[in-house]
Amino acid sequence: MLIIPAIDLKDGKCVRLKQGDMDDATIFSDDPSAMAAQWVKQGARRLHVVDLNGAAAGKPKNEAGIKAILEGVNGAIPVQLGGGIRDLDTIEHYLDLGVSYVIIGTAAVKTPGFLHDACSAFTGHVFVALDARDGKVAVDGWSKMTGHDVVDLAKKFEEYGAEALIYTDIGRDGMLTGVNIEATVELAKHLSMPIIASGGIANLDDVTALCKVESEGIMGAITGRAVYQGTLDFAAAQKLADKLSAKKK
Repeated sequence: MLIIPAIDLKDGKCVRLKQGDMDDATIFSDDPSAMAAQWVKQGARRLHVVDLNGAAAGKPKNEAGIKAILEGVNGAIPVQLGGGIRDLDTIEHYLDLGVSYVIIGTAAVKTPGFLHDACSAFTGHVFVALDARDGKVAVDGWSKMTGHDVVDLAKKFEEYGAEALIYTDIGRDGMLTGVNIEATVELAKHLSMPIIASGGIANLDDVTALCKVESEGIMGAITGRAVYQGTLDFAAAQKLADKLSAKKK
């Protein structure tokens, strides 16, 4: 089980939002490179990066910050990146910069043909992100709810060849109220591609709960506000996940 620290970029700074609200941002650092290097030093095996301005604008907006993060990581661990990725040229550009995986969210829902093309052109490098509330998918930085059922869409995206699915319960993201384990497991049961859980991790109890269902196909969990505010010690969380995973082998 990977515990994956998140770096969300807004106006070049590292921030966290509450429930995706761009007007409710807490700035944690104005040095993305140093933040990335810190997570590597603490034992992170992957970083989750989001271009928040890009997600809102529908096109990349924080390239300088992304480059700084890649410099901070210095090739030590993979970086997965989402936010404003709407065309194949953008994917190719980011992969050329050194990003390991691109994450397609809103565009996957609105223009599934693009996701299909991306999975074909960049096999093994494309993740899909589905953000949901009460089983229904949200788009455009969570500002719009759709009528799409999350399980139905996830199955379709798996057929296209997505490498993994990042699933966020948007009612819990940034709220430190715990992961929606039931909904995440229910989704995983319908898929063979791995799921990365996101939204709501608050403490080591949440890590333990996730590790208990790892065998359902949940490969990792993204954490943001908890590790920045100190309710979750990242190094301790990854150590616990490793210990619990090892017991099952």
